[in-house]
Amino acid sequence: MSAHSMKDDPQGRRPEGMATPLPVVLDLEASGFGQGGYPIEVGYAMADGRLFCSLIRPEPDWTHWDPMAERLHRIPRHVLMRHGRSPLEVSQLLNNNLHGRTVYSDGWAHDYPWLALLFDAAGLRPHFKLENLRALLREDEAERWHEVKQQIARERGGQRHRASADARLLQLSLARVREGGYR
Repeated sequence: MSAHSMKDDPQGRRPEGMATPLPVVLDLEASGFGQGGYPIEVGYAMADGRLFCSLIRPEPDWTHWDPMAERLHRIPRHVLMRHGRSPLEVSQLLNNNLHGRTVYSDGWAHDYPWLALLFDAAGLRPHFKLENLRALLREDEAERWHEVKQQIARERGGQRHRASADARLLQLSLARVREGGYR
């Protein structure tokens, strides 16, 4: 397999003997958990470390707003209304950039319905597959996951709680867990 074809492999597979590549990791921020919550920001980290992040302008019938969620992500609704992209534009960007890939999320139970709501509002279907990040972890790795993630978060300092930064944190945590250790 040539280097060019490895780069273009949507699943990021590598020949035997090469380091396992990092998967694409996606994260969503939302207006709140539970009934009525909707996506307000989506971000992802590519295998090569490139990041993408976009605010999402709420649809007129997306009205639920949880002040606790806002305290966590620090994105006021008025900022979304002014600077957010439409669900159609965000969905098209995701499809164009993630086409044919398997993308992983650590909050799959929440992220999957929010992503579905985003694509429904756009009248599109995702051209990528969203999977649970947990599926990539062996049992011993899963046991260390939260401790490793917290350690990397401390090392990175005061990173903002935003979708792309969170996706990169998850990606780095996965890499360290796979290395079999942490400092």
